[in-house]
Amino acid sequence: MSARPLPMFALLRRPVISAGFRIPKGRLTTVFPLGATVAFRTILSGKNTEEKDDRINKTIDKDVSKVVHNFNVEDLGSKVAFCRCWKSKKFPYCDGSHGLHNRMTGDNVGPLIIIKKA
Repeated sequence: MSARPLPMFALLRRPVISAGFRIPKGRLTTVFPLGATVAFRTILSGKNTEEKDDRINKTIDKDVSKVVHNFNVEDLGSKVAFCRCWKSKKFPYCDGSHGLHNRMTGDNVGPLIIIKKA
């Protein structure tokens, strides 16, 4: 005894659209739920109307392929705080902008603090 294919997969064996773009009434019960599911998931994903900008760095050194800063440890003061939220107006140094960022987004980012031992 062979298993019967699910109605929606039966569409793969036979053409759904006939001449004149008509769908037989018997197949509407299969085609409509499948099409509605695909449309609903596409709308929920948000990919049908707009692209999401997930970049963290939105303003700093946008003309280079990768933002890199080098520091000589001997040139640093006794304590220095580096920005990790990309919001600082003094980047790469922290100016406390992460506080507002954290309140607005619920994030918990803070600076990288380097302390030179005496």
